[in-house]
Amino acid sequence: MLIRTRTALVLLTLSLAMASHAGEHEGAGRTPWPKAYAQECAACHVAYPPQMLPAASWARLMGGLDKHFGTDASLDAKDVQQLGRWLQENADRHPATPAPPEDRITRTARFGRKHRQIEPATWRLPSVRSAANCMACHTGADNGQYSEHALRMPEGLSARQRAAWDD
Repeated sequence: MLIRTRTALVLLTLSLAMASHAGEHEGAGRTPWPKAYAQECAACHVAYPPQMLPAASWARLMGGLDKHFGTDASLDAKDVQQLGRWLQENADRHPATPAPPEDRITRTARFGRKHRQIEPATWRLPSVRSAANCMACHTGADNGQYSEHALRMPEGLSARQRAAWDD
């Protein structure tokens, strides 16, 4: 009886741990995105899931839309308030997550861990252009899905890079 109870607890703990990390940044499927977020943010880049940054980063980004990474991305006050509240409510809630440099998703520790094997030259390929161009490899990024099982190899990789892709 004791062995079965321990086994059940171990299995439950493992399944909960796997579930909490499996879709770590795939919140779009669980949290509906406001229409304005999809329209406004996705007009210039993929609409990143709010879980990709801590609340403090989203607050700074929403407070500086007139200088959004070199572009004026200003919105009307109502949209700023609505989207800001939604981003805060759905931001990364891990207490140990620091704000990344310049509040860039591509500078978060998680992004670095997940992409550590990608050579810097890959980001400069014409088919990729930038580390922020998630759609170059993540086929579901426009829907907030970043599963490692739905990746596409970008065009222009060398033979060595293509061989390393499957490692």
